[in-house]
Amino acid sequence: MQILVDLLSASFDVAANDPRGMGESDVPPRPVDHGRVRGRRLGPGRPRRVADLSPLRHQLRRHARPELAVTWPERVERLVLACTSPGGEGGSSYPLQDLAALPAGEQRRVGFELLDTRFTPEHLAEHPKDAGLAEVVAGRAGAEDAEQQRGAAEQMATRAAHDVCDRLDRIACPTLVAGGRYDGIAPPVNGAFIAAHVPGAEHRLYEGGHAFFAQDPATLSDIVAFLSAPF
Repeated sequence: MQILVDLLSASFDVAANDPRGMGESDVPPRPVDHGRVRGRRLGPGRPRRVADLSPLRHQLRRHARPELAVTWPERVERLVLACTSPGGEGGSSYPLQDLAALPAGEQRRVGFELLDTRFTPEHLAEHPKDAGLAEVVAGRAGAEDAEQQRGAAEQMATRAAHDVCDRLDRIACPTLVAGGRYDGIAPPVNGAFIAAHVPGAEHRLYEGGHAFFAQDPATLSDIVAFLSAPF
């Protein structure tokens, strides 16, 4: 996330929130709940963290990700959905919580191949630049204390239940669905499903994995051009 924020900050004012239990946000004392936002039911997979963005949206009048766009379509002017999945029949992102059950060495190997399906040990040994990216991403994951681990577990549980498939057609703004051709976390087929169900959406694949925006130079220029296009 920080890599993308840094890249976009050169062209836009960027606001990035840390969902409950993640980053610098506090970990809730109990599991993240569901509820309503101005009378709109937050069903399975739509956590209170969506409601948390309501005050932010009134300040910024912009937001991203499918859940926000289908909850407040009238407030979204342009939308870029990058390396994400709709859940349900459209396909979920890889259950990252499963990595924790693997031995450390296996966890590292699988994690690299999820980041980019080409990132096998043999590939990384022959491509120092790719190996450097993999190490940077692995380093950002870092060691977490028990409370941070609990917050991450809450988010992973919510992520596993996420399903926005039957509401994608509510998105009413120009939409670019961008993904990495070798993304093992949010596979290209998931992005294709989103684009097929959002009216008028465009689906573009880039030469990279889950961090394709740091791998393919065309990504940033395309996203900036799309977000800057006149209405």
